[in-house]
Amino acid sequence: MIDKNILKKNFSRNAVNYDTYATVQRKMAHELLKTISLERKDIHDSIDILDIGCGTGYFTEQLVRCYPNANITAVDIAPGMIEYARKKFKSKKIEFLCADIEEAEMNRKYDLIVSNATFQWFNQLEQTIIKLDAMLKNNGMLAFSTFGPMTFCELHRSYKMAGDKLNFETGPLPVQKFLSCEELLGICRKNLVDTSPSSYKVASLEKHEYEYFDTVRDFLISVKKIGANNSNCDRRTNPALIKEMIKIYETAFTEGNRIKVTYHCIFLKVEKRKTTPV
Repeated sequence: MIDKNILKKNFSRNAVNYDTYATVQRKMAHELLKTISLERKDIHDSIDILDIGCGTGYFTEQLVRCYPNANITAVDIAPGMIEYARKKFKSKKIEFLCADIEEAEMNRKYDLIVSNATFQWFNQLEQTIIKLDAMLKNNGMLAFSTFGPMTFCELHRSYKMAGDKLNFETGPLPVQKFLSCEELLGICRKNLVDTSPSSYKVASLEKHEYEYFDTVRDFLISVKKIGANNSNCDRRTNPALIKEMIKIYETAFTEGNRIKVTYHCIFLKVEKRKTTPV
């Protein structure tokens, strides 16, 4: 369970650092945009777009370029992120809203609902996808990117190995859970496709991205610098365990004298093909 208050504070205080350190998130933004723009035929129309987890506005900028006449609502839970993003834009067609999309009452319908690298922070993902579907116009699209279970696999394996070596009952590393592509597709099929098979088309894509750091501490600092450090309600750690984990990581997962970090990137797209009865 994610502690949303901690999440807000972490991202707000690191808004100024985010664009410098969020290399993989930027790559995901461009891949997500490519997936969307290949499908949309109305890129010059005045469509309504909801950008969830807009952060510093990097993905919002890409949306503006691709859909210059769109009306965009950009939402983020962190006040610091919203404040930083607002400074980038002068267009009256972009409305910034500081809110938790899982809790917010949104009384509008959208042609396109998008989210880059945000869905992993949701506590009620299934209910939120149902909610977002209700906010889609007929023939609208929901498209998002998120992280899969192989993300930080080196860290997780090192943590488990450290626990085994020290004879600690570690359990999983106390961070948010990353769902697999199959699990995400299953949620969409169960709650959308299975209820109306002819009304939805669902597609997915998986990619792995890699980063390399001089030390594990450099890697952990980079995660902290974008505000993505542990926001889990259960954040207890053992210093001896962490020290051993770092030692194992730097021994077992080094390539060319640098430690390797895996990001498992998942892209999912739901096209809503319902038509209004005559």
